[in-house]
Amino acid sequence: MMTAETQHKYKLKKEDTVQIITGKDKGKRGRILKVLRDKDRVVVEGANIVKKAMKRRSQQDRGGIVEVEAAIHSSNVMIVCKKCGPTRIGYKPDGKAKIRICRKCGEAL
Repeated sequence: MMTAETQHKYKLKKEDTVQIITGKDKGKRGRILKVLRDKDRVVVEGANIVKKAMKRRSQQDRGGIVEVEAAIHSSNVMIVCKKCGPTRIGYKPDGKAKIRICRKCGEAL
């Protein structure tokens, strides 16, 4: 059982290219714009578009209904390797640091 203090180890980072593997946007690719660690979710550029009512903030700002990217659960996306496409992430020690590698071809991500 998870408590409020426990957090998952996150392998995905901001600016990673990911592919959505399930849901209404299955197959779409995009960059991660934001990682919401507390909710296990990520916001992917151009995916999971929802309509949102926005209040007018200033004279120049237009209110109304806008389309924005909503968060998607992190288990529904896979990182994309440049060589072999969607893959899982592995780690390889490199001195004191750990490098994220592709599980299929072994190239650094």
